[in-house]
Amino acid sequence: MAAKWIETLTGSLEQKRQYKQNKARMAALPEPYATAAKAFERYFIYYGGVTDGDTLVTMLGDFTDLWERAAVDGTPVSTIVGDDPVEFAETFTQAYGGTRWIDKERKRLTEAIEQTVADEA
Repeated sequence: MAAKWIETLTGSLEQKRQYKQNKARMAALPEPYATAAKAFERYFIYYGGVTDGDTLVTMLGDFTDLWERAAVDGTPVSTIVGDDPVEFAETFTQAYGGTRWIDKERKRLTEAIEQTVADEA
């Protein structure tokens, strides 16, 4: 009962557990994969703006899987990200639909302008 109440306020405890597991897996990667993964993860949080916990956890889990496979195979970081790491990061996050914080702001802006236009009429 208490867990349900806490989750209502703070979000899914299971998602938090999975997020922490993914962070630990990233930290356990050998270099240079750990440094690259951490840099991208930070960028994802700022750029991606994913507000849906399930989508965020899935995206970070898949991303960690990618780096773990690359480390095992010995794939160079440059082979994975290509010439433009920003393009790689943004393309990667766009592959995960989910609700983003900007979606709410776009809706809010559209509704405000529609109301303003309606008030002028």
